[in-house]
Amino acid sequence: MVCIQESPAFRHGEYVKKENIIELFLSVDWQLSASNPDKLYTALINSPTVFTAWENNKLVGLARVLDDGILTAYIHYVLVNPNYQGKGIASNLVKMIKNKYKDYLYIELMPDEKKNVNFYQKLGFNIVKEGTPMQLCNPETMKVKL
Repeated sequence: MVCIQESPAFRHGEYVKKENIIELFLSVDWQLSASNPDKLYTALINSPTVFTAWENNKLVGLARVLDDGILTAYIHYVLVNPNYQGKGIASNLVKMIKNKYKDYLYIELMPDEKKNVNFYQKLGFNIVKEGTPMQLCNPETMKVKL
């Protein structure tokens, strides 16, 4: 059975270890993010909202949300280990985000892969008319050779 929860204890390192995080990120082939465990862990600790999904002591899913405290929340990512996909974990993570931020005007996201658009549409998200996702990536900050 998978347990999904908001993880305030994450900030205190009580049960989420760097190894758990790196294993999850590598399972979804996010090698660039996983290449600097200290930066990744610090980013998660400094995030206002992190939801996690666990099966026993194994981290199988994680959602990270950034917000301005009143108006806009941005879903930075929702990750689920491929061995656990198709079991409703990502949907439940997003539902928890929607519930926490139900009083915000916007909950925004930018799926990294077009194949995920339908998933988010099924959960009530809409494509922004005339909108285009944009990004500036500085891989050298992660000290990785590409």
